[in-house]
Amino acid sequence: MVIQKEKKSCGQVVEEWKEFVWNPRTHQFMGRTGTSWAFILLFYLVFYGFLTAMFTLTMWVMLQTVSDHTPKYQDRLATPGLMIRPKTENLDVIVNVSDTESWDQHVQKLNKFLEPYNDSIQAQKNDVCLPGRYYEQPDNGVLNYPKRACQFNRTQLGDCSGIGDPTHYGYSTGQPCVFIKMNRVINFYAGANQSMNVTCVGKRDEDAENLGNFVMFPANGNIDLMYFPYYGKKFHVNYTQPLVAVKFLNVTPNVEVNVECRVNAANIATDDERDKFAGRVAFKLRINKT
Repeated sequence: MVIQKEKKSCGQVVEEWKEFVWNPRTHQFMGRTGTSWAFILLFYLVFYGFLTAMFTLTMWVMLQTVSDHTPKYQDRLATPGLMIRPKTENLDVIVNVSDTESWDQHVQKLNKFLEPYNDSIQAQKNDVCLPGRYYEQPDNGVLNYPKRACQFNRTQLGDCSGIGDPTHYGYSTGQPCVFIKMNRVINFYAGANQSMNVTCVGKRDEDAENLGNFVMFPANGNIDLMYFPYYGKKFHVNYTQPLVAVKFLNVTPNVEVNVECRVNAANIATDDERDKFAGRVAFKLRINKT
């Protein structure tokens, strides 16, 4: 014989729920006495307090081994890369001489990029250094901070300096300037105490023919040793990277030209096919004329 369980009314369910939340007879809250709840809260307070203390101690110990100025571990490439300015998507420098908007964006980027290189700013913040030698600033047991940087004056960029230039870095006349810079690597002695420079060529035979003539600033694309080593962003507060400006004089118009620039230095390899930016940079140049 099946015994049917008596169905509770809605009122009975509510009363049972109220009694579970607070039982006035046993003075239990949600099935536990005040003492039981106190022990549970105390346990979790001690438990999470211990975890917090362990985490804080671990972070403190780790931070004691980290310098505020130099990374302890560096995923440093053996070879610094090169990049161009103006910075464009896919490294394409496209200029339509008759369309001001097509090249004005490049001009505005270059104006902002070269502002820290103004001679007045360089004279105020950086040192006049002896060319041909590294500008080393060892700590010698005492923190030498901040490190001084050598002046790289905007006027060194000659016809590509943009100073009083009605051609806007040559973009309005179809003779654009492209700036080459080497990526910063902390404590890297570029050149291995030998002179170095940047050279640019057309990647293929047809590119070489269409590239035409160009001039480089500083002369021969030289990069002086005095701008190395670089000590890091916090140490070298006013550091400005050396630049090489390339002014293309007579690129074949309406043709896409593939250009590759390399830094020639004793300790910088440029033939690693797995890394297209190791010591070199390739970009496309197109001068459209109607």
